[in-house]
Amino acid sequence: MSESRQTLFPPRRVVTGLDADGRPTVVSDDVVTNVTRRRPGHSSYVLWATDEVPVRDDGCPSDERDLTHEVTSRSISNGTVFRIAEYAPGVASALHQTDSVDYAVVLSGEIELVLDGRAVRLRAGDTVVQRGTAHDWRNPGEVPCVIAFCLVGAVPHPAAGSVDDA
Repeated sequence: MSESRQTLFPPRRVVTGLDADGRPTVVSDDVVTNVTRRRPGHSSYVLWATDEVPVRDDGCPSDERDLTHEVTSRSISNGTVFRIAEYAPGVASALHQTDSVDYAVVLSGEIELVLDGRAVRLRAGDTVVQRGTAHDWRNPGEVPCVIAFCLVGAVPHPAAGSVDDA
């Protein structure tokens, strides 16, 4: 894939591995098509997922199991999910909670992380380590916000409670 890309969506994904001789190679280079739209003005793409941690990842051709089209919830309780999402201006998520530790990086725009009614404003370059708490995302800005997430399955804290995965 050599053409110039002017947009982040749909995202391009390059996956590496080992060839039959054990040499590093590009296994796939494609544009991801598994868009999820939870509400108008929101879209997200799962770029990679695993169903276990730690991952057996020796890069062999036989390990090319791609779970991206099998992810049906925000996280995988014993696995990982790598996702990129866009929130249009004025868009908010529903209150939700995952059985995961979530690493997030704001790539562009601004967004608010809302915890128990309190908002933390985040800008491009800011990061969040979201540790199993009930939360919302809200874009109060005038431009779309693009944010990348890596969710790693975790055992929930007993005091954390539970919120539907809306």
